[in-house]
Formats: sequence, structure tokens, C-alpha cells
Amino acid sequence: MHDDRTLTERRLARVLDQRLRPAVHVRSLPLEVSVHHLSGEPVPVSEGIAGPYEPISTGEYWGPAWSTSWFRIRGGVPVDWAGERVEAVLDLGFGATQPGFSAEGLVYRADGTPVKALNPRNTWLLIAERAEGGEEFEFYIEAAANPLIFDFDAAGDPFVPTRAGDVASWLRAGGGAESAGEPLYRLTRTDLAVFDETVWELVQDLDVLSGLMHQLPEDATRRSQIRHTVSAALDAIDLQDIKGTAGQARTLLAPALSAPAYAGAHRISAVGHAHIDTAWLWPVRETVRKAARTVSNVTALMDDHPDFRFVMSQAQQLAWLKEQRPEVYARVLQKVATGQFLPTGSLWVEPDTNLSGGESLVRQFVHGKRFYLEEFGVETRDMWLPDTFGYNAALPQLMKLAGIDWFLTQKISWNTTNAFPHHTFWWEGIDGSRVFSHFPPVDSYNGDLSGADIGHTERNFRDKGAANRSLVPFGYGDGGGGPTREMLARADRLANLEGSAKVEMEGPVDFFTKAHAEYPDAPVWVGELYLELHRGTLTSQLATKQGNRRSEHLLREAELWSATAALRTGEPYPYSALDRIWKTVLLHQFHDILPGSSIAWVHRETEQAHQEVARELNAVIDTAQRALAGPAEADGGGLVVFNAAPHGRDGVPALAAALRTAPLRTAPVRAGQDGSLVLDNGLVRITVDARGLITSAYDLTAGREALAPGSAGNLLQLHQDFPNQWDAWDVDAFYRNTVQDLTQADEVTAHGDTIEIVWSVNQSRIRQQLTLREGARRLDIDITVDWREREKILKAAFPFDIRASDSTSEIPFGHVRRPTHSNTSWDAARFEICAHRFLHIEEPGWGVALVNDSTYGHDVTRDVRPDGGTTTTARLSLLRAPLFPDPEADQGEHRLRYGLVIGADIGDAVREGYRFNLAERTVAGSTAVAPLAEVDHNGVVIEAVKLADDRSGDVIVRLYESLGGRATTTLRAGFPVMAATTTDLLERPVEDRPDLPVTAGGVPLVLRPFQILTVRLTPRA
Repeated sequence: MHDDRTLTERRLARVLDQRLRPAVHVRSLPLEVSVHHLSGEPVPVSEGIAGPYEPISTGEYWGPAWSTSWFRIRGGVPVDWAGERVEAVLDLGFGATQPGFSAEGLVYRADGTPVKALNPRNTWLLIAERAEGGEEFEFYIEAAANPLIFDFDAAGDPFVPTRAGDVASWLRAGGGAESAGEPLYRLTRTDLAVFDETVWELVQDLDVLSGLMHQLPEDATRRSQIRHTVSAALDAIDLQDIKGTAGQARTLLAPALSAPAYAGAHRISAVGHAHIDTAWLWPVRETVRKAARTVSNVTALMDDHPDFRFVMSQAQQLAWLKEQRPEVYARVLQKVATGQFLPTGSLWVEPDTNLSGGESLVRQFVHGKRFYLEEFGVETRDMWLPDTFGYNAALPQLMKLAGIDWFLTQKISWNTTNAFPHHTFWWEGIDGSRVFSHFPPVDSYNGDLSGADIGHTERNFRDKGAANRSLVPFGYGDGGGGPTREMLARADRLANLEGSAKVEMEGPVDFFTKAHAEYPDAPVWVGELYLELHRGTLTSQLATKQGNRRSEHLLREAELWSATAALRTGEPYPYSALDRIWKTVLLHQFHDILPGSSIAWVHRETEQAHQEVARELNAVIDTAQRALAGPAEADGGGLVVFNAAPHGRDGVPALAAALRTAPLRTAPVRAGQDGSLVLDNGLVRITVDARGLITSAYDLTAGREALAPGSAGNLLQLHQDFPNQWDAWDVDAFYRNTVQDLTQADEVTAHGDTIEIVWSVNQSRIRQQLTLREGARRLDIDITVDWREREKILKAAFPFDIRASDSTSEIPFGHVRRPTHSNTSWDAARFEICAHRFLHIEEPGWGVALVNDSTYGHDVTRDVRPDGGTTTTARLSLLRAPLFPDPEADQGEHRLRYGLVIGADIGDAVREGYRFNLAERTVAGSTAVAPLAEVDHNGVVIEAVKLADDRSGDVIVRLYESLGGRATTTLRAGFPVMAATTTDLLERPVEDRPDLPVTAGGVPLVLRPFQILTVRLTPRA
């Protein structure tokens, strides 16, 4: 037989795209269309529908950036279309881009009930299932003119700087194709059309067979059989009478579509999904509308497809629908009841899990799971987090404590160096907790069930033989959209098809239950899931990260002091305010907000939200502390010092307050040799030379120099930072190839107890203040930067005279160790790492720590000197300046702080990290305050003290072992305790654990390494 493979396959592609798909709506008439243009923010549905309207014709432009236009479409079904399925075909000017990144629309009836959404892959609207002929209709479209900021389908570089993401500056700019007020979209098609169901079904038949054929080996018998069958079907189609010949073509294709899959075929659980970024290339307000559009689409599909299952994974988005789009939310409730709409994921939003603090992650689970329980009666059992930029090693324990059995992501498939070895596995955290986990081998959270998707899934699955199941989330996402009817048609045809994996529509619970039963002894991955990409998100948009860090610690203080005041003075506990503020903070931990990868509009609103959070929480703290401190002394001289840190300091116990009469002192600056300046408090001595560099950081008690010979600490280094793609996201390894060291300060001066150093580089100016408290081993460095760099990264380097095989970084509820060498490709890929409040480096018996108030990105390297000693260099990543998606990212004034702790073990690092982020507060008063809860083990940290969310008056104490060892301690309450109970994160009793014993001395506890324990204390009446 002659080889006609290419000829037939190319013929199929052309006939399908150029003849058959257009023939689905071949009979059409224009609709009557009018428009109501709005500037500014979206308006309520009723107001938008009300108009006024004016005529608009196909071909006319509409929609300046970020504006909304309401279209009204009217028409009547021709009498001779009786019995036909009639649809409107509505192309608002979408172009060929992916749904969710340009114009979008939501169709409403005249009474304001939503129908379905419109986007580039979903342009149809049902008018009549079986028309009677003559019926008239009217619909309204809320159309969003969102600018195309990132084009996935662009032929060139999609990472082109644009001011379209900052509506304020863009509107001010004027001029050019993107000037203020100039419409972006051209109304392309608004027709009433007959939907030819037979032709549409033929299109789906050929689409599936084409996709399968291209995934089979070229010499496979099944591929040749399909090609032969398709060729016969194409011969049967009269291109001048497609409607009349489509049925015969389908009959010829039927045998190829009915051949069953072999018994051992890979099994795919397909579940509808629409990843909706809570903010990214659009502001939060637009996400509310994206959620409404997507939910309207999928609930409409559920009406016609009872087996269709769809997951939605962010409780915040459903809460928005409940509050702002109740008509859409009503449809959610209906479909949850039928089992088609599946709340999943267990989180308030899909947060960044590198940068969010431990207690924040707890509250993500608490508020997410509680919303699903209260609204739907659903106890979610999975953590669905497909698009976050790495996963910290505390998460398995947090999941178990939240009642979560399963974890899903696919983001690690984006690794650029190492392929992850498993798709189904047990993930083990730092405490030993294990969670059954799955990475969909489709390598996407936006699947479409195409032949390419199904073929890649089966070929890519790395657990073949031992396991045979995987999950495919399908539907357009990032900007929402969700599944289409074409995707559901693929699922139907792929349920049991020879040559393909078997596709079954089912939700995550069904999948994980079957996968676990099939593969209970899956391999184990221990430790963090480090994403070998997007390392720049540890540093981009400093102000957003600072606001989050400050908010997390203010919430700790507000809960602690409010609970203490409630029990000690009867001060009302601000339940509602704290609940609302927590949700605000959690929202802005979304994985494109906190990492700094959103447009300027998003980050401007985030910074404003954090400022308001700080104002409210400071007021809450002040109210509680004033109630606790009591009246001021008659002479006004009494001061009560509050310490919210989990360790005592300067005579003030942990989580308590004490009277203080003498102020704390700092070491004075004295002149050294050769023009140097010296800070010396008898414990450590710091020497700064005339260049402004630290040339000595000496441990006086150990008799040891911290810095490597001939080196300088606190060395500011500027690198060119222009990654190959993903500007705000990525720092590529080659940035290290060029560096500018700042080695000569403009000014080095002494001001009492402070050394002040001023640097200039290009157009930027940096001012540093160095201080050393009496009795402290920590040098504090306060830095103010007027940052005017572009595509640069600023680091602060400390070369230590330490031979360290690894460094220790704080993560939520513990720490992880990472190699300082690059022996393996896995080690080398970790050239930028995340640490929260501290980074610790040591050799046996002696170490140092770097602490910070808002820095997450770090790197640690080591080298052997000619003298045989080892220099281990730790650097903090202070600032970046990417141009996409926000061309003004990080520009302007910043203030941040970091500190060097000399002669520090891991316990010192933990303690100083908390102290550095939880400053003492001083209030006029006369009463010391005993702690509401305390422990007697230095390694056990009390992370949260609050009143129970159920408003029972019980006290919740969350604590953890921080050093990585076992700990025996006693939890003592500062009030009479009637009962003590171990709870899950939602403050519910743990079924398999009895009540804790309460003795005269307190509640005895034994913790394993890094164990988190939540204890509910019931006060005695």
C-alpha cells in the first residue's frame, strides 16, 4: 500500500477547520444590537441592564481599557426555523487569545438572572432548544474590556512592559494606540443561527479521532485503521452539502469510535476545573466577575450533562458570589446539592506557601474548610494547590491537622533542571507527617482532554506498572472560563476507546480513594517541594511582602492581648473584627499577589489594604493593652512594657508585660584604628572601616572572628537581573556572572550610638544605620533605600569564616537544612532559597544567624581559601526591579531591617527572629501583666493565643517544637483551668486523643520534633 499518511492527515485538518466547524452555524441572520457604555467601576446588574442604550453595528469599536459596556441583543426566530436548535453567535472581538486574558462577557436575561459567559472559546448562546418559529427574545451582555497584558499565543516575546496594568498611570499617559479612552475591541459577530447538531457531532468525532491518531505511533495498526476510516468519511462529505452528508460520514466513523480500550489501559479521572487567579493581570474586583462568568458557564453545562463534575477551590471566590452575585451563588447551591459542583481545596485562597507565615497557613485551612462546612455541609479532604511556586515542608503536618488526606499540584512539572521522579507518592514533612499526593501527569491545570493531553498523560506517567491512575483537571483557566461543551464531548468519546486511556468523569475524592487503594505503598518524598523556577518571587514587590509580614505579626499581638484583656479585665474580645481582618490578610496572600507577580493596580490596592489592616490592628492592640496596664501613676511616670514574643527579654516574660523604669541602652560608637568606627558591648565587637564596610564581627566571649580573613561584611552588591522570561517571577542563574560591589560609601559617620553609612549607585541612594544594644549579640542594620534601578537585584553579603555543609532556614513551624554545595543538579538548582525570619549557619559549637523583618530570598555558597579555611557566604536579596507585569515595580522609597547574630545556635536564631519582628510596646500604666499561657522549655514556641472562634470563652493555645528535637514541657495557664483538650486546626476535639490531664502545675505535654499542637483550655467558672 502506498504511504498516504501525510496527505490524509493534512486533508482532515483543513476540512475540519475551514469547512466543517464553520458549517455548525451556517444559516444565520444579524441581530439587533445596542450598547450602554460605562466608564469607571462596574455597576450592579440591574443598573447595567437599565441602560440607556444606543445602536451599535458589527465592525464598530467598543471598550476603553478596564471599562464595561452593556450590550442588548434582540431578535426573533424565523418561522421557517421551527424545530431547529437556535443559538446566537456572539463574538465581542475576542481574537484568538486564550479565554480570560482579554474581553469577556456574561449574558443575562432581562430580569437579571445569569445565563452563561462569552469568551474566545465560548461564543454561543442558546435561544431555543427546539424553536417553534416566530418567538422573540432579548438578552443583555455585561462585557468587560480588559486589556490584553499577557498573550500566551503571541509569536514574539509576551513579556513586553506595558502600563496597561496601572489604570491610573495609563489614563494619565495619553497618546499612542493604548491612549486613555480609546476603545480596544471591535464587535465582530452578532448573529442568530441554526445550530446543526449532526455537523457539530461530526466535528467532535473527527476531533477526537484526529487527536488520538496523532498520538499513536506512526507504524501502529490502530493509527492506520483510524486514518483509513477518516479518509472514507471525508470522501462521504459533500463540501457543498455538508448538512446533507454529515450523517453518512458519522455512520462510517462509528466503528472506529466504538472499538473498546484494552483492559489494562491507563485510567484517567477527568474533572472540570477553572483556575481563576484571585488577582494577577486584573484587579480583585475583576476576579469577582470572572468567578461569576465561570460559574454561570459550568452550571449551565451541568443542566445538559448530568455526569459533568466541576471543582472550585477557593472559598473566597464563592464568598464573593454569595455577597455580590447571589443569583449566581444560588446556582452553586443547586449544583452542590446534585453532587455536580464540588467545593474542594480546603483553603480560603490558593496562597503562596513559601512566603505565608505558619499561622496564616493555619487560618487559610480554618476559613476555607469552615466556609465549605457552613455553606454546603461538605468536609473537604484535599488540598488543591496547582499553581503555587513551591511548597514548604511544614504543609504535610498542617494538612493532617486540618483533616486533609490528599494533596494535589502540578507546578513542580515546571522545573527547569530536574524532573520530579513520581506522579503519585507520599509527601513527608519535617515532623514525619505523610500525605498521599498526586501530580497530574498531564502537566497542566488547564487541560482540554485533547488527544495531546490524553497521550501525554499516559506516556508521562512515571508510576507505570505499580499504579495505573491519574487525574486531569480540564477547562480554561488562569483567567477563568472553565470547561466547554466540546471538552465534554471529548470525555464522552474517550470513556472507552481503543488506543486511548480510559476517561471517567469523577471528582477528586473518587480519584484519590481509588488511587490510594491501588497504590498504598507509593514512594515517599521527604522535605520541601522546591520549584526550580520563579525564584524572583521571593523578592519582587517588597512593599507587598512587608505589609504581609507586618500584618501577620500584628494579628498575633491583637489576638494575644485581646484574649488576655478579655480574661483579666472583661474587655470585649473583637471576634468579628479579627475574623474580617484575617480574611483580608489571607486574600492578599494569593499566589500572584504576595509573590509580587501582579500588575501595579493589584499591588497598589494590596499596600492600601495592608495599611488599613495595620491601622485597625494597632487600635485593637492599644485598646487591650491600655485595659491591661491600668491607670497611669499620678506623676505620669509609670511605663508598662509588653512583650508579644514567645521568649522573655530584658526582664519582661514571654507573652506578658512588666513595669520598667530604666530605658534600654545601646553601645556607644567609638573611634578605632585607621579611621574605623567600633561598636562594642562586651559580648561582640563590630568594626566598620572608612569605606563603610564591616571588617570585623568579633565574638568576645568565644574569642572568634565571624568574618572570613580579608573579607568585608554587609557588602551591598548589585547584579544585572534580566531573566529569559517571566520578569517578576524569575531570577536566572546567570545573574551571578556580573556584579557591582559597593565598596566606597559617600559618608561614614557616628551619631552617638549609631553608625550611619550613605551609599550612591546610579540614581539610587542607600542609607544604613548600625546599632548594637547592650547585652545583645545582635547587630541591627536599618536601611532606607531610594530605589531607582531597573532590572537589577540588590543583595547584602556576609562572608563567614565557617565551614558549613548546609544552611538552616526558618519555614512555617520549623526549619529546613539545605546544602551549601552543588554536588548534584538538585543542589545546584537551589541557588536562591527562601527563609522567613532567620537564616542560620554553623559548624559544630559555633554559628551565626541573619534575621530580617521582610526579606525572604537568600543564597548561600561556600569556597575554600588559599589558607585552607572555608568561607561560607550568606546573602540577603533586598530589592529587585523587574519591568513586567509592573514596569514601576519596587521603584521609590523603602525601609527594611536585618540583623547579624554572632555566636548563635539554632535556638538563638529562633528567638532573635521573633524578637526582631515583634518589638516591645510601651504603655503608660501601673500594672504588670502575667502571661495567659507559658511553657518551661526554650525549644517550645507558643505561636498563637486567642479565644475560641465559637465564642465559648475557651482559650486556644497553639505551640510547636522549634529546634528539631523532642521536648517535654508543661503548659501553664494564667487562669484556673477546668479542662484541656487537644484539637485540630478548626478547634474541634481530636477523636483519637483523650482529654489532656490538668495538674496543679499545668498541662504536661510531650512533643516530637517540629510537632504542632493546638490546645483548648476551658476556664473554670
